[in-house]
Amino acid sequence: MKAHVSSLLLGVRDMDRSRRFYTEGLGWKVQQEYGVSVFFEQDGGSLVGFYGRDGLADQVGTSAEGSGFSGLVLTYVVRSEARVDEIIAEAEKAGATIHKPAGALPWGGYGGSFADPDGYVWSIGYSAHGKDQPYAE
Repeated sequence: MKAHVSSLLLGVRDMDRSRRFYTEGLGWKVQQEYGVSVFFEQDGGSLVGFYGRDGLADQVGTSAEGSGFSGLVLTYVVRSEARVDEIIAEAEKAGATIHKPAGALPWGGYGGSFADPDGYVWSIGYSAHGKDQPYAE
């Protein structure tokens, strides 16, 4: 198996709420909508979509129940501290829970984090030291 992710599927509790958060709040564009799932335009990255939480859990043979930190963090690397600030502000305005406001990080970078309405954690970061970063924008 290669170190590659073909797509990211987020199991969500409320399809309409999640769709509004990502489209109206963060400006994502819907590529395909199937009723039970929504996929967004890739814009050069991995395919990202969401699926009803119960249906996705059933599909992979696990329970839909769970709470707390899942151990998964979605990372979005940008080219400036200012863009980190902008994204954190956009997410907060869209209804995200800010876990860590944007600021200097212990390892020398700059970033912050938020959780979407279903609790999925996004880490937004920038590093002046990384010249070969997998920049999202």
